[in-house]
Amino acid sequence: MEASGKLICRQRQVLFCFLLLGLSLAGAAEPRRYSVVEETEGSSFVTSLAKDLALEQREFSRWGIRVVSRGNKLHLQLNQETGDMLLNEKLDREDLCGHTEPCVLHFQVLLESPFEFFQAELQVIDINDHSPVFLDKEMLVKVSESSPPGTTFPLKNAEDLDVGQNNIENYVISPNSYFRVNTHSTGCDGRKYPELVLDKALDREAEAELRLTLTALDGGSPPRSGTAQVYIEVLDVNDNAPEFEQPFYRVQISEDSPIGFLVVKVSATDVDTGVNGEISYSLFQASDEIGKTFKINPLTGEIELKKQLDFEKLQSYEVNIEARDAGTLSGKCTILIQVMDVNDHAPEVTMSAFTSPIPENAPETVVALFSVSDLDSGENGKISCSIQEDLPFLLKSAENFYTLLTERPLDRESRGEYNITITVTDLGTPTLKTQLNITVLVADVNDNAPAFTQTSYTLFVRENNSPALHIGSISATDRDSGTNAQVTYSLLPPQDPHLSLTSLVSINADNGHLFALRSLDYEALQEFEFRVGATDRGSPALSSEALVRVLVLDANDNSPFVLYPLQNGSAPCTELVPRAAEPGYLVTKVVAVDGDSGQNAWLSYQLLKATEPGLFRMWAHNGEVRTSRLLSERDAAKHRLVVLIKDNGEPPRSATATLHVLLVDDFSQPYLPLPEAAPAQAQADSLTVYLVVALASVSSLFLFSVLLFVAVRLCRGSRAASVGRCSVPEGHFPGHLVDVSGTGTLSQSYQYEVCLAGGSGTNEFKFLKPIIPDFPPQFPGKEIQGNSTFSNNFGFNIQ
Repeated sequence: MEASGKLICRQRQVLFCFLLLGLSLAGAAEPRRYSVVEETEGSSFVTSLAKDLALEQREFSRWGIRVVSRGNKLHLQLNQETGDMLLNEKLDREDLCGHTEPCVLHFQVLLESPFEFFQAELQVIDINDHSPVFLDKEMLVKVSESSPPGTTFPLKNAEDLDVGQNNIENYVISPNSYFRVNTHSTGCDGRKYPELVLDKALDREAEAELRLTLTALDGGSPPRSGTAQVYIEVLDVNDNAPEFEQPFYRVQISEDSPIGFLVVKVSATDVDTGVNGEISYSLFQASDEIGKTFKINPLTGEIELKKQLDFEKLQSYEVNIEARDAGTLSGKCTILIQVMDVNDHAPEVTMSAFTSPIPENAPETVVALFSVSDLDSGENGKISCSIQEDLPFLLKSAENFYTLLTERPLDRESRGEYNITITVTDLGTPTLKTQLNITVLVADVNDNAPAFTQTSYTLFVRENNSPALHIGSISATDRDSGTNAQVTYSLLPPQDPHLSLTSLVSINADNGHLFALRSLDYEALQEFEFRVGATDRGSPALSSEALVRVLVLDANDNSPFVLYPLQNGSAPCTELVPRAAEPGYLVTKVVAVDGDSGQNAWLSYQLLKATEPGLFRMWAHNGEVRTSRLLSERDAAKHRLVVLIKDNGEPPRSATATLHVLLVDDFSQPYLPLPEAAPAQAQADSLTVYLVVALASVSSLFLFSVLLFVAVRLCRGSRAASVGRCSVPEGHFPGHLVDVSGTGTLSQSYQYEVCLAGGSGTNEFKFLKPIIPDFPPQFPGKEIQGNSTFSNNFGFNIQ
């Protein structure tokens, strides 16, 4: 029997556990609700928990069941012997919940062994235990006698602490001939407000005032009522009442708004003019709480805070505002002020796992795992999580856990480091957020070949350079890092098989410096090109190449070479000049070339020596030799000129040419070869002796000789003027140096085409261009600029 009893007891315990589990699961979805009428005496029966839990009375106490209420005050008590739940004291619904309906008190039923609990609610049902009460027992209503029938006047409503059907349902007014009362609901709480309606026009002269009784009736059973006296004063003519822009305002204000904060500004207008149109604002039928919390500016209608708000104490206020003009008319509007809760807890982030660095080019990779939480509730406790939009990462969520992943393969060369800000934001007002900064590094993979800074390089080298001269550098960069970015340089085989590249240049494999291995000659090799390669040290290695072009710059290492007159030691060439030649007469033209190029080949000419210095002059730019003055009988017949030809190089190089000039009376004289230098010198010495002797012998005739000489000069000048002038252009030559292209010299054969224009004063000489089939041995294959060549017979074209 004992074994059977124990088995039954265990079965009951198991069944009870299942029952509690079912109640707990049911309670999680919806709490159990009990009800009690207010003003019920203490210790009154509410429910039997033993029956609700399907327990016998003798088993009830063993489970350690307790009733726990939210807050410090316990309104219920539990009889451990009977399992009955009783009222602890008489309940007043108005004290517990005010106007809140339904009035629900939350509590929990706890079981200590095993530990379980379920939620429960006790609803306190209202009874009609309060009568309507007017806060103002007397009301003054001023009515203009011009008010038409149907005009309404708002009256102050009564307050009833009961709710629902027990609250105010209707207003009535004592019988009279002029007014009736309408009852209507305004606001969000469904309160009833009285409104006085004029049924018949008033006549102030017949009746200046009325006294009426306003009665408020609730809907209880039996109904309760309250009364107030309405004093109606009939005014004269002000027939327009102020009207608000809107009859109802809804305002939301944060509970942490400071004192003096502008809640709302109401505005009313009155079409009357003068004092009848001046409006003042006031709180209409304001309770003590409203009067302590808000104040209104009577002139502007601005409503401000007088004290701090508390959402936990009161969530909304319904404020009535009256706008009254300077007369007796007024308008009314209602403002619903909703107090908003303050979000005072920021979200929290807990990092569970984090990986850095991560390899580039990898597919979707988990970077971090973290959880978020917020101590607030409702909207203030709802959380959203985000990162910057311009990052290749994304978030995946599962309840309050988040995973940070790569959105696509990363490229370290584009970006090797990401600073990610995880922003956790709640949905409260104002919004609070928490930010967590993490740095994700990207590991390198050899996926980039070296890149040269230029696709082609042009290097300039002056000829005659010293061997092993550094002629330039190339540079390549690799966007990878570490050994993957270490670059080595090399020369690639040239495309031209005849170019011996290894004998010309070498390259430093580490830094890309290029060196000339031997001295370069511009005249032999003016330019060459080759390709260089850059290879990284990654695995596998990647490489690229670039083109290098080397230009050899000319150095002034060639002296000018005289083409005419020939300076090869053969018989000298003699230039014939008629004694009747005018100043500026073209005697000959020195032609020279330079093996260099550019300004190193620009030549200038200078008369270095002359038998008679003032007789001839040299044109520096084209090598022309011209007479400087008229020739006289006293001028020597034979002249030797030494011309200096100098290039424009640095330092300049030069050559000299010797010219022999013979003065003749006309071109019919036979050609007289010049004697050798030594006889000429002897003749000059004997002539000096003869002159000295002659001067000594005719010193007595000095004055006569001078006069005769002057006379002869005057005669010759007049004869030249009568014949006509023939001149050579003496214009200013360009300041820049000119090349020898198109230049020549006079030879033994002359052709003249002399144009004498009486009015122009300009002489034009035309000569044939020299053509030479064979070049001098010093300049094989050298072509003179201007397509001018030389032959045995020379002609000239002087422009």
